[in-house]
Amino acid sequence: IDGIRVDAVSSMLKLNYSRTHGQWEPNEHGGDGNLEAIALIKDMNETIFRDFPDVQTIAEEATDWPGISKPTFLGGLGFGMKWMMGWMHDTLDFFKFDPLHREHHQNKFTFSMVYYYDENFMLPLSHDEVVHGKSPMLYKMPGDDWQKFANLRLMYSYMFTHPGGKLLFMGNEFGATSEWNHKSELQWDLLKHDSHKLLKDCVRDLNLLLRGQPALYEKQFSIEGFEWIDLNHRTESVIVYKRKGKNPEDDLLIILNCTPVVRNDWKVYTTGKHVWREIFNSDDKKYWGTGNVFNPDIQTTLVDKKENTYEINIHLPPLAAIVLR
Repeated sequence: IDGIRVDAVSSMLKLNYSRTHGQWEPNEHGGDGNLEAIALIKDMNETIFRDFPDVQTIAEEATDWPGISKPTFLGGLGFGMKWMMGWMHDTLDFFKFDPLHREHHQNKFTFSMVYYYDENFMLPLSHDEVVHGKSPMLYKMPGDDWQKFANLRLMYSYMFTHPGGKLLFMGNEFGATSEWNHKSELQWDLLKHDSHKLLKDCVRDLNLLLRGQPALYEKQFSIEGFEWIDLNHRTESVIVYKRKGKNPEDDLLIILNCTPVVRNDWKVYTTGKHVWREIFNSDDKKYWGTGNVFNPDIQTTLVDKKENTYEINIHLPPLAAIVLR
């Protein structure tokens, strides 16, 4: 077992969860906490991490109960991670919008980092989002077939380069076209089509990127591991951020073009190293993209010697994520 995910933790923690007046009684201290359940959860986490230190425990908890992923000796419940439900809702809401309207909803994209450091978060695109009429992940995306796949590659790229653990439910990786049904197998026949097969290849390479780039995991729960670089281009829906590892040479620059508009000679300003190369492009033909990969030699110019600021000139393909190292 690699990990244990505990469902509906909120209903365990609070005596009055989904209960109205008269349906619950306060605990011995007059509060609404379920003291016995809290003790059980703490004991479970302490036992698992003591006896199986390589196993994760993950809480699905939807309230603002503090310290879900804080160690028990610091007053927390002791889970390794907590599902970041707010990130999931905001991200899916953002990507459901027509790209031309995303400029009005950038706050949904950026809000997650306001509270990200409150817990050790995991980013969940789980079974809950592809059942009960909610639509498969692919059909949540706007546009024609090409744009749906491009949006999905872009969203997954954002997910894998955002701090936090990752949870992607089976079938999402190749663009299932029907909701999950526990009574039947996945739609493996879709892999006969390039669009689905190459989306799976893209997710595979995102996993390899995550495992191979220290900046994506060394400081994923530290405020020092992430920095917004450019949030000033709402109209164009271009968003830029940096992921940082222990070694500055490992830093990654992520540029997201959230519209289908190709943007040539796009300028990004950042401090630090002056040599960058493209290591991932979600619009690559090998992922069923347009093949607008025109960044073999990235041009950088020192524009502020005192602040060590460089101008980076790049080409942005449509509905795509670029990762520079």
